[in-house]
Amino acid sequence: MKKRMIAALVGAVMSSGALAQSSVTLSGRLDEGITYVNNEGGHSNEKMDSGVLFPNLWILSGHEDLGGGYATLFKLSSLFNLSNGQLNQQNTLFGQQAWVGIQSPYGTISLGNQFDFSADYFGQFNVSSAGSGYAIHQGDFDHTNNDRLKNSIKYVSPELFGGLTFGGMFGFSNTPGSFHDNSGWSAGAQYANGPLTIATAYTYVATPTIDPYAQIGVHSFFGQQVASVTDNTATDLAPAFQIRSLGTLGVGASYAIGNVTLYGNFSDTVLKYLEEKSVMHVWEGGATWQVTPSIQLVGGYQHTGFEGHTWNQVTAAALYALSKRTQVYISSDYLKASAGVDAVIGASFEPSLTGKQADVRLGIYHSF
Repeated sequence: MKKRMIAALVGAVMSSGALAQSSVTLSGRLDEGITYVNNEGGHSNEKMDSGVLFPNLWILSGHEDLGGGYATLFKLSSLFNLSNGQLNQQNTLFGQQAWVGIQSPYGTISLGNQFDFSADYFGQFNVSSAGSGYAIHQGDFDHTNNDRLKNSIKYVSPELFGGLTFGGMFGFSNTPGSFHDNSGWSAGAQYANGPLTIATAYTYVATPTIDPYAQIGVHSFFGQQVASVTDNTATDLAPAFQIRSLGTLGVGASYAIGNVTLYGNFSDTVLKYLEEKSVMHVWEGGATWQVTPSIQLVGGYQHTGFEGHTWNQVTAAALYALSKRTQVYISSDYLKASAGVDAVIGASFEPSLTGKQADVRLGIYHSF
């Protein structure tokens, strides 16, 4: 019954789009490949992995012209695993984005499940991830990996002064008697003109739940033991560690010089637990080089510091465009962490049982 209802909904939307002069579009992304990881939980792993360089998506987006510079917009996007056809988030059809809004000469207001401004403005400078989708910043604490605020209302300004935009949003907790817990807010600004793009964003989330060992490989977190290793087997002791708040500020820039684009970014993320706080600092730099219209090379370096630990990661990738919509690529990441940390690249694998982890991937990406 659910499948028939979904099919009827898609058919009805596509039909209405045709009547409204193709104002509704079905699009998507597909990414699949083979990945080798040298150490996951003490063992090497060769596996088929899906949605890495780009998440696998099918997207319904719409636009209705209301006249006078006003329009209705919506987007519904669903995340799925190409390897087995299952939804990434169980019982969640539109897990990536689901929102509706009004566009006007004064900006756009939208409501629903939406990207925060760290994703919109700051994530674009995560150059390592542009070559290897695994290479997000450590643990994604600074929201470089398309993070969202649920139950949110969002404003984005029109373009001002030849390239300046800004915006803000608030996500409601939707919890009776608790306006603060599980709420969040985000704001950002971007200037993009010619070869230069520069942006900053801040996102705050109240009482988020994280998994310190799985995300960054630490054995202790705010002085609490969160993992143990016995007989070459790791046990995650705190897979749902709730903190008081997370606030992340990111600043980044890119500059194109011919066929080479240089990237740099910095993030400062404050995590609070009870009356304590810890700060994660991330520095990243790198470049993309469009060698030919079909060949692009990507390189990046990240340095992370947190609670006395350090992480250093390098990424290299080569992408070859078979067409405007299809690319094949090879990528590799190498991460070295300081003593007392089981290295884990981008929270994408099981932590290594050493301070080092590396991956190599051969993949294909297609958009439609």
